[in-house]
Amino acid sequence: MEIAYSLSIALQSHQPLIIATIITILSLLAVRSFFKRPLKSNSSGTATSSGKEEVMPSFSCNGTSDSAALLNGGSAGPAEEGMVTADVSKVLSERQSGASMMEQLVPEITTHALSYLDYPSLCRLSMTNSLMRKAANDDNAWKALYHKDFTLEQDSATPVNGWKAYYAVTRAIMSVNTEFFNIIRDRSLPAMSRFWLKSDYVKCVHASGELFSGYNAVIQSWQLAFNWEQGVDFQVRDVRARVLTEMAWVTMKTYIDMNNGAFNMTNVFEFHHGRWYLVHHHSSVMLADEDVEQQIVHG
Repeated sequence: MEIAYSLSIALQSHQPLIIATIITILSLLAVRSFFKRPLKSNSSGTATSSGKEEVMPSFSCNGTSDSAALLNGGSAGPAEEGMVTADVSKVLSERQSGASMMEQLVPEITTHALSYLDYPSLCRLSMTNSLMRKAANDDNAWKALYHKDFTLEQDSATPVNGWKAYYAVTRAIMSVNTEFFNIIRDRSLPAMSRFWLKSDYVKCVHASGELFSGYNAVIQSWQLAFNWEQGVDFQVRDVRARVLTEMAWVTMKTYIDMNNGAFNMTNVFEFHHGRWYLVHHHSSVMLADEDVEQQIVHG
């Protein structure tokens, strides 16, 4: 166990180096596949990589080859046409035999290698060339990245637009949820007013247990909270998000400090006019283990 723990710590400390190494290896594989061609001989009869001599198409006196003359609308004899056809067929077969090593890898191995990359690295890899774009857009790679960055839950989910799109929208809703706590820390009532959807069905339950329903009542409750309390910098832990087409909810544990002031919180968002709005917030005091045991006994 100690060896496994030490190994995990060492891998975490060298994660940037591992990411850079993987990107470099994948890029070199792509470059190698592009330049991987068997050597051709020149007109003097130099041996090819297969050990045989190859005769190149003859050149005319004006400096153009017979194949170029064909492209320019000229004609060639049967022998020349056969040579050109054979040459083209050979080039095509060489391109097929020179397939990328990335394409020859087992898909599970490629996915495992890409799972070491973080979100920016995977995006940069997809912009290198078409082969890397295909590998970096693999749905399994984005699913692995989602589970690594967000949660192991939703393993059986099947996002409508794929895991890459689901990762992006989850990342966006996480950013919006972080903004909520920044507003509380700054005690900005104008920002909180813009954050909520102006509707009569929005609801807010503060840690006191009091329920406020409707946009005006909800904003007034935050005004009272900002007037009574100092700015609070919550420590947010165990964040879980679930995103649907036009709705998302986020659950989390929050702490004023790690020993006191622990809360369970839930935020529900709706997507309107190109952005996410908060429509429901629920906060409740997190029960200590002793309190949970007492409730079970009394129940």
